[in-house]
Amino acid sequence: MPSIPEPDAATAETGAGHDFVVVASRLPVDRVEEPDGGTSWRPSPGGLVTALEPVMREAGGAWIGWSGDAGPEPGPFEANGLHLVGMGLSAEEVRDFYEGFCNATLWPLYHDVIAPPQFHRHWWEAYVAVNRRFAQAAATHAARGATVWIHDYQLQLVPQMLRQQRADVRIGFFNHIPFPGYEIFAQLPWRRQVVEGLLGADLLGFQRRADAANFLRACRRATGLTTKGSAVRVSGPAGPRDVHAAAFPISIDSAGLSQIAQREDVRKRAREIREVLGQPEIVLLGVDRLDYTKGILHRLKAYGELLNEGRLGPPQAVLVQVASPSRERVEAYRALRDEVELTVSRINGEHAEVGSTPVHYLHQSYPREEMAALYLAADVMLVTPLRDGMNLVAKEYVACRNDESGALVLSEFTGAADELGGAFLVNPHDIEGLKDTIVRATAVSRAEARRRMRSMRRRVREHDVARWAQTFLSTLNGPAAPPNGDAGHEAGADPDGGTSPDGNTDPGGHASTSPDAPLGPGAAAH
Repeated sequence: MPSIPEPDAATAETGAGHDFVVVASRLPVDRVEEPDGGTSWRPSPGGLVTALEPVMREAGGAWIGWSGDAGPEPGPFEANGLHLVGMGLSAEEVRDFYEGFCNATLWPLYHDVIAPPQFHRHWWEAYVAVNRRFAQAAATHAARGATVWIHDYQLQLVPQMLRQQRADVRIGFFNHIPFPGYEIFAQLPWRRQVVEGLLGADLLGFQRRADAANFLRACRRATGLTTKGSAVRVSGPAGPRDVHAAAFPISIDSAGLSQIAQREDVRKRAREIREVLGQPEIVLLGVDRLDYTKGILHRLKAYGELLNEGRLGPPQAVLVQVASPSRERVEAYRALRDEVELTVSRINGEHAEVGSTPVHYLHQSYPREEMAALYLAADVMLVTPLRDGMNLVAKEYVACRNDESGALVLSEFTGAADELGGAFLVNPHDIEGLKDTIVRATAVSRAEARRRMRSMRRRVREHDVARWAQTFLSTLNGPAAPPNGDAGHEAGADPDGGTSPDGNTDPGGHASTSPDAPLGPGAAAH
């Protein structure tokens, strides 16, 4: 697979190292500059960190990732009881790799082009260079025969680059965000290189069966490879091998969060939150990163119309919207923040009364204890993204509802919708339907709410993050077949047929996979 440039580094040492290596774009800690000029590290928030930290503690090993700021690489160090290997990015790489190709090209492309993706050749070149460095670090720190687990869309070229250096290691890759349908994915000028990069893995994990099916179709269309069921047959120096693509829905540390929610100090804080809000009958809660995929504006529009119609509103009901800061150097995110805050101000200006505010907007991040208290204080949880790989907030809310009360309004376009059958499912683009569903959730009977919540809690309790990791790793290191009942069969059931390459993989041969290829009428990679 020559489309991705060969790594420059010499063959890595294979005698020493870790038997288990996680490779992710970010470290599970953030750098903190102390008043005395020293540096310390504190645990960082985020779905990937929440999911993997308990697994890393139990298994041991090394975690390779970026510290999150521009500068030289920290190198290996210990923090929070974990062995970490810090990667460095220059200011130019932060701009071109992270803010550019990852967040302005891949993120919108993989989220159904909710915002238009941008294609720039120098961004792609930065993506290749950074992926090569991560692959070299993994090759250096992995012991002979190690298991290497690579995570997410920022590092899609690492599996092949690592295999080129270390054919002895077992490579897994998990994609935390959606993988788009081929009609969308085909817009990417480097679609073939990305598919080939991913096929360096032995096992590819996705959040939903549909994502795995989309990837298998991309294999047939972009590379002309043959697929059968969940498997893709690829060739290499050691002969042909099968790469499997399957769904492994990610989860949370449900037992740990449930225990936090049972603590008296957290329960007291939940009561305080309701008191500060004026003891409304109904507390609605939204918790999101401030991102255009999360549907915050659609949610606010629906709630504003409910206020206008008199169907909900203070003092009977209030909405608490937590929007944690995200990618604030990216222009699209700054514009979204301005629009969200303007919308909140307009709603409050039109509907607030003295001592009663319809929307409480919190643009900040909170520790787990405060989040648990907010989940306990909320009668209705609104999780309404326009597109989301999984959305762990929905599962966190369910895990905290130990008394089996509360209601969850959940977008159909999340991975969680496949698992949480007790939620009130909704299409967030349908504002009328969203309004009706919110009202229905606020009026649900106690018996129905308990029935719904009980089924969701059982799912979250039995399918926690430990089971997710164990299932993926046992599949990666076991027989070359996907887990029963998962994507193995269904992922291959694609309209293209599934067992042979498409007759027309790319119009005009493979010219359209060139970095300089046209994207379609009026579009080009610059």
